[in-house]
Amino acid sequence: MSTAQHNALHGKTLEQILIELVAHYQWQGLAERIDIRCFKSDPSIKSSLTFLRKTPWAREKVEQLYIKLSRKA
Repeated sequence: MSTAQHNALHGKTLEQILIELVAHYQWQGLAERIDIRCFKSDPSIKSSLTFLRKTPWAREKVEQLYIKLSRKA
């Protein structure tokens, strides 16, 4: 992981990252950017966290989107 990636994620929990992404993109926008069912079908923070904690490739996509968003801010 590069220094830039580490700084954006440093001290952030997966839940905090997901809450910020949903606040910015809403569930529909998040589902358009990351094609996973937990963002499309009856989405919730709890169900999404359960899936993301078990699925490393999906978690990585969420983290990358968060890093991209934090660079814009």
